Amino acid sequence: GSQGAVARQGFNAAADTYVQEQQLHSAEKTYITDRERSRPLRRFFRDTSLRRITADSIVKYQRDRRAKVSGRTVNLEIGLLRRILRRHKQWARLAEDVKMLPERPKPARVLSPEEKARLLETAATRPGWQIARCTAVLALNTTMRGCEIKGLKWRDVDLFERVLTIHRQGTKTDAGARVIPLNRDAVLALAELKDRGENLAAAGLEHFVLPACENGHIQPDKPMKGWRTSWRSLTRAAGLQGLRFHDLRHHSITEMAEKGLGEETIMSLAGHVSRAMLSHYSHIRLQAKRRAVEALETPLPGQDQAVEQTVVQRPH
Repeated sequence: GSQGAVARQGFNAAADTYVQEQQLHSAEKTYITDRERSRPLRRFFRDTSLRRITADSIVKYQRDRRAKVSGRTVNLEIGLLRRILRRHKQWARLAEDVKMLPERPKPARVLSPEEKARLLETAATRPGWQIARCTAVLALNTTMRGCEIKGLKWRDVDLFERVLTIHRQGTKTDAGARVIPLNRDAVLALAELKDRGENLAAAGLEHFVLPACENGHIQPDKPMKGWRTSWRSLTRAAGLQGLRFHDLRHHSITEMAEKGLGEETIMSLAGHVSRAMLSHYSHIRLQAKRRAVEALETPLPGQDQAVEQTVVQRPH
């Protein structure tokens, strides 16, 4: 019957049906994400009929993909595969035998002063890296996430007062908005992006700071999808392969902690920071303070022995 015909349907056709339904019933962002995420699945399963997709073939997909991307990315793709198969009544027979991969979050990376300088110097050597460079400068000097930079409109930026405002997703009011003062480096990066916007006729208040470009056509009222390709080639050229754009936010917060800024100041600039991260930054800040007080020490003969004796004699 019709159930059998559905089971004989090829994977690509089933994925098309699912993604088209998403376009009708979901937010545009969800539909676009699913369409992008379906690509590696399509390349692997192609026209394999749904009933011939087995737990073993899914495990092989997981193994092949894990060699190229993170466990989390593979799990998101398998989540989409599950929804497509469930939509066509083909998931129940596989559910018990398909396991998700462990997701070990990659530890955030902090750049040395030399690496930071090399990243920015390398970024200035090619016009094609302008967006990657300007956004890197913004992340390093404001703690902004990549998605926040993408969502920034010119009405959120005041170069005269040297501040920008990040609105909570889905709101245009000031409730929960984060106001970030701009230092010289951030102002220069935004001024450069403003010039670019004016050259592209995309510098109006309601226009995105980074407008979308479809087939060479600028769409100022839509945000750019990203700069992943140029970021990859830039970090490779700078000898920083594997550096994630999000690491720049972590780096900027770490630098502030090292300079002794309090938790409240860091949180009001950076927005949500997890408890684990805050304790990590508190530890960094204590180290910075220790270095500061050690710089005040008066050199005395035999002082190290005196300190050691004090530490040894400390009551428990």
